[in-house]
Amino acid sequence: MKLGTVLIGDQTKYGIFVGSVFHSANTTISEKFPTLQSLIAESSKGLELIDSFFNGPQFNISDIKYLPPIPNSNKLICVGLNYDKIYPVEGESPPKPQNIMLFGKEQSSIVAHNQDLGVPLGKAALSFDYEGEIAVIIGKKGQNITPSDAHEHIFGYSVFNDGSVREWQKHSIYAGKNFEKSSSWGPYIITKNEIKDHKKLRLTTFLNSKPVQDTTADKMIFSIEAQIAYASTLFTLLPGDLIATGSPDGTGGSQVPKRHLVSGDTLEVTVSEVATLVNNVV
Repeated sequence: MKLGTVLIGDQTKYGIFVGSVFHSANTTISEKFPTLQSLIAESSKGLELIDSFFNGPQFNISDIKYLPPIPNSNKLICVGLNYDKIYPVEGESPPKPQNIMLFGKEQSSIVAHNQDLGVPLGKAALSFDYEGEIAVIIGKKGQNITPSDAHEHIFGYSVFNDGSVREWQKHSIYAGKNFEKSSSWGPYIITKNEIKDHKKLRLTTFLNSKPVQDTTADKMIFSIEAQIAYASTLFTLLPGDLIATGSPDGTGGSQVPKRHLVSGDTLEVTVSEVATLVNNVV
């Protein structure tokens, strides 16, 4: 299933995407579970998601406005330095990490598929960068999860762009990663049963149709299972939480000359078997 949340006029609806049509949740389900996050939480208790839940009104995709699939995730957890960096970013070649590095995103930093990324004002605009990533969405509550049990806590996968202002990262990771409307995720979540082997997922980022990042999940330094296990030692993971699993070489700050995002750019991040996330930069 491809599940997401959209705006139809001024109404927020969740449902599934089938081809070029969005099938919204029917009245019975949407009244009982008013958000996709609440439905995911209930599915972790044994409620099987079935097509008949989504036989409400149907809409052509051209008539909807995408929202982040879970507009108000409890946690947006990001993993740093999770691929070997052949090329230095902003002139620095960090050592291979010995431990998983985490930071968080605020909801205000996130826009949806087909929404505009906002170039920061002033000097921050000079080092506004992209980072294509594979996103994992938690489906089952858990704390102190073992790597061997991590897969049962996954609900599905999506696509993430970890927007970064490089010079402000030198102030603090939090500052560099949380400019308003600098990041994005979507367009939907694909449930894990649709993915044969998540280690084979291919991540490709295109800037104005030019490929700039290309890798596969098996090249991560710390596996998705290890990331889930580690994060769950800090706090209880909840249904709807998102983990952005790190970005490979090819960001604008690693190129010579540097190529940061500017107004008029189009960024596309594709994860094979999952989706393509598209955002214009303004």
